[in-house]
Amino acid sequence: MRLSEDRISHLAHLISDGIWKDDLVDYRSEEKALQEIKKAFTDYFKVEDEADTIARNKIRSLSRDVPEGSREWDILYKKYFEEERAKKGFVG
Repeated sequence: MRLSEDRISHLAHLISDGIWKDDLVDYRSEEKALQEIKKAFTDYFKVEDEADTIARNKIRSLSRDVPEGSREWDILYKKYFEEERAKKGFVG
């Protein structure tokens, strides 16, 4: 996870307050809404972390050495990372 629980909670409150003040939703349970927002953050970061790990492992498994930070490494990383995100339903 890239953000602490406190940071995620803070962001969830900001989002919840913002969409409520803009009259986009009416909550039956603010606590449930906050839980769902927090879950969305943690699920997103989980996919990002998994895609990162898989992309790095694919580059390491190549028959030739591709040094991290090189232009080739960056291109391969972006390609593999986006492929993994797309498999999980994240686009763009």
